[in-house]
Amino acid sequence: MKIDRQHILNVAETIRQQLVGLTPINVLMSWGISSLAATLMANMPALKFKVNGRLHKGEVIVALNEGVDYYEIFLRDTKETRRIAEDVDFTQLGDIIDTAIESGTDPKEYEKFCEENLIKVLSGNC
Repeated sequence: MKIDRQHILNVAETIRQQLVGLTPINVLMSWGISSLAATLMANMPALKFKVNGRLHKGEVIVALNEGVDYYEIFLRDTKETRRIAEDVDFTQLGDIIDTAIESGTDPKEYEKFCEENLIKVLSGNC
């Protein structure tokens, strides 16, 4: 099935708006986002963007599975593309992506990492 180019662009823009609108700016900035683009992933309209996170450096692809009206999230690096989540509601996008690419699953460990980096920045040792 061929998907209309304008439809792909519209879906990608909706994903972008949902991410920006529902994810705290400091979280988005911690991902090191660049190169946003509309694309197809597994024949689904999607938004892809590059990230430079603590846990993942490469691309994040958020695709709309229109059959179930939920998102699927993929991570791509130089070695592989892997789906990390499916049946994702738009309100969950930021949390799932952040856990996968930046903060991880251990809040105390991430807090320690952030504190150590803040000290480096404030002391000029970065």
